[in-house]
Amino acid sequence: MATITLASPDNPEGRRAIPIYLYVTVLSSLSIMVGLIWDISWHMSIGRDGLFSAPHLAIYLGGVTAGIFSGFNVLKITFAGTQEEKNSSVKFWGIFYGSLGNLFCIWGAIAMLTSAPFDDWWHNTYGLDVTILSPPHTILLLGMITIQFGAIISVLAYQNLGSETRSFSSTKSFNVLFALSSGFVLGMIYTMASEYLGRHEMHGVTFYGISSLLFPLLLTAFSISSKSKWGATQACLVYSVLMMAMGWILPLFPAVPRLGPVLNPVTTFQPFDFPLLIIFPAIGIDLIKQRYGNLNRWLLALVFGVCFLIVFIVVQWPFANVLMASKGHWFFGTSKWYFGADPNWEYRYAFPPWQLNSLKEWAIGSLVALLIATLSSRVGINWGNWLKRIVR
Repeated sequence: MATITLASPDNPEGRRAIPIYLYVTVLSSLSIMVGLIWDISWHMSIGRDGLFSAPHLAIYLGGVTAGIFSGFNVLKITFAGTQEEKNSSVKFWGIFYGSLGNLFCIWGAIAMLTSAPFDDWWHNTYGLDVTILSPPHTILLLGMITIQFGAIISVLAYQNLGSETRSFSSTKSFNVLFALSSGFVLGMIYTMASEYLGRHEMHGVTFYGISSLLFPLLLTAFSISSKSKWGATQACLVYSVLMMAMGWILPLFPAVPRLGPVLNPVTTFQPFDFPLLIIFPAIGIDLIKQRYGNLNRWLLALVFGVCFLIVFIVVQWPFANVLMASKGHWFFGTSKWYFGADPNWEYRYAFPPWQLNSLKEWAIGSLVALLIATLSSRVGINWGNWLKRIVR
């Protein structure tokens, strides 16, 4: 899969060195996330963009870099690698050898590059997108998340191989790389679903149903597959810091709308959403894994699902009131508003009545959300155990 460090007088146990392309792949995932959040802010603040706008370049830089380094690693192993490296790699197309993470990154890069001219044509033909999940954006997002999964798989393959002989410093480095790569995936999934997870939806049952579908799957998988005791918590910490940092940094730069009508004349970049408080159920999931990790998988999934849903409602519901009360607060980014929307909308800082539910709807919705969270956790357990076995 990459260079293997053999036993020597200075390295008697033959520990594997951390390859450069792992760092590059994780940094590529970060570049993709920065570009994506910046692009959303660009559309909210400026509107008009082009194929080579600054946010797009940040996204493409991440995709191209991950693709090039992964492609180079595949060619290196295929044509100049040792037999040991080939035996520890995946053979594909009958010719090439590389890691599973390499393949994910290469296919993700191809999808991203394919989406670029498609997106440009889409804008020229149909104008601005009114949704995040337009056809070209869907291809782009699939490419980006494929690269991010490639980063996770690449890190885990090295983490899982020979961990019993790994030094403390390298183990710590792998934990950091895994926390970063998994945190960026959390950010990507949240961004893809953000149209349904905004502060106006936080007192509605649909918000918790969608959250129960997405986050228990990821949190349980990250908790189980990480060598750290706090895999899910660390991933959420990275996600939270990234989202907050982007929300604080972007408004520092000027931005003027270039399309009309301009109902809200902004003068700076509008921040993205404040992160959800999923770090609290993540802490609960990590604690449950540490104490009851050997339970029957269905019972463990139920415990994970109950923990996620209860803790998330307890912290996110009152926090939604804080967000609504913090009108224009820089810390929470609640001043954000699309330049084409009326800034005096009566529900700008209030929950719209059509987003609220009756007691009966909550009773039924909560049971459905619990079922979804349990099934999501069950899939996450299987996925996490699969990730623990990856060595190629």
